[in-house]
Amino acid sequence: MYIKYAIPIAMLFISNIFMTYAWYGHLKFVASKPVIIAILISWGVAFFEYCFQVPANRIGHTIYTLPQLKIIQEVITMTIFAGFSYFVMKEKLTMNYMWASLCMVGAVFFIFRGN
Repeated sequence: MYIKYAIPIAMLFISNIFMTYAWYGHLKFVASKPVIIAILISWGVAFFEYCFQVPANRIGHTIYTLPQLKIIQEVITMTIFAGFSYFVMKEKLTMNYMWASLCMVGAVFFIFRGN
């Protein structure tokens, strides 16, 4: 019953892992290579992002409104990005990141509340 709500969210999580790696992974893993190499690798990774993102949005749009789907996507993006920043890029998560995350929680509240 609730699985139909979870499938697009799970697919968006997977999509965002690929997206985050495509957008930022080259900064760590191919930083010494020419930019065209980084672009081609990122495009290759982004292909897998779209293999999950497009069906996730098609399935999700049958369950969620478009604005709800977008906010879900953004919250997932921030979650994946935080983990990637901390664990892969060794960036410090500051209080500003926490405040920004709380703003996202507010966005979720407002987009899902009744009109």
